[in-house]
Amino acid sequence: MSLIYFFTGIGLSMDAFSLALSLGTTNPNNKTIIKTSLIVGIFHFLMPLLGYFIGYAFKYKIPNINILTFVLFLILSIEMYKSKDEENNSILNNLTILLIALSVSIDSFTVGIAFGLNNEFIYLSSIIFSVISFIFTYLGLTLGKKLKLKYKKLSTYIGIILLLIVAFKYLLNV
Repeated sequence: MSLIYFFTGIGLSMDAFSLALSLGTTNPNNKTIIKTSLIVGIFHFLMPLLGYFIGYAFKYKIPNINILTFVLFLILSIEMYKSKDEENNSILNNLTILLIALSVSIDSFTVGIAFGLNNEFIYLSSIIFSVISFIFTYLGLTLGKKLKLKYKKLSTYIGIILLLIVAFKYLLNV
């Protein structure tokens, strides 16, 4: 059973990894990397619980979150482009980190709803999702930062392109 939660956690954390890889090219400091990873992990713990306890009926009252996520990622890519020439150009501040954590953990909310309908072990699955998303976010930010050090501006452009790909993935609901 926990193997299912493990693979679900990997699937849920892939968008966190790709976004973290892009944002890592903005050269965040180590404290910001840890803070961002922790907050994303916490959101991946809380969102399935929230979905589980709110239930299936609430699902239809959520506005189209994909368009909001697209707009957020589009704004982040524009901010990355505008700050590409600055030496320490990390765009990760507290509000941005919270919005990122929310946007990459929305799918965990819907998984929580599904788990609630099937009486799954929500606490175990939430812990697994949290740990995996923390690791993936940390790895993505760290790898993106290393790419920035090695490839300078090219890594920022690659980060912007990856961010735009993620943005359009949400817009097109792929």
